[in-house]
Amino acid sequence: MDTLRVDRSAFRVDSLSDESGDKVYWLSKTPLERLQALEFMRQIHYGYDPATTRLQRVLEVAEPARL
Repeated sequence: MDTLRVDRSAFRVDSLSDESGDKVYWLSKTPLERLQALEFMRQIHYGYDPATTRLQRVLEVAEPARL
């Protein structure tokens, strides 16, 4: 994720009724490239860093039941 950069100079406003070339663009990509792009967008949205995010470990000591 550190090697990818966003080109902030590219900006375009389209009407919702205009057809875009997004579908053609993504259909030209391989399924692996599409999944990598999806994972990259998910990491940006949720702020996920696989190097630091781990499951929390919980330790619980259970006392034997007394009758």
